[in-house]
Amino acid sequence: MSDQPDAAFIEYVVKQLVEKPESVVINRTVDEMGVLIQLAVDPADMGRVIGKEGRTAKALRTLLRVLGAKNNSRVNLKIIEPDGREVGGSHDHDHHDAQPATKPEDAEQPMPVVDEAPAAPEVVEETPVAPDIASNDEQATEVL
Repeated sequence: MSDQPDAAFIEYVVKQLVEKPESVVINRTVDEMGVLIQLAVDPADMGRVIGKEGRTAKALRTLLRVLGAKNNSRVNLKIIEPDGREVGGSHDHDHHDAQPATKPEDAEQPMPVVDEAPAAPEVVEETPVAPDIASNDEQATEVL
């Protein structure tokens, strides 16, 4: 386990989530932007670490930021895909040779099925107005 509390925390939590804890690799770097923790897991465990719609990864990042705030440092988590790319999430370490990020929301999503029929357009009824007899007479005399 790592001697840094933030890296040790992530290592412990992720090893509890995955089926192959021996393949969890943590790399911690510090620079002027703060602390960057890079996480690599077995390809079969990526779904467990990312979670549905990235919720697990987001929760890990949130907990790391809280831990970093306690220690007066800025901590970011970068999850590395098996091919070396980073998996979604926002971080401020763009200068760490990151590959283009892939996000679960970038995948093509099917259109939702709606059971309701579209609403009919609103019909506005006009009320008839009685013709003004005097104005018709005036118009008739003007024409003559």
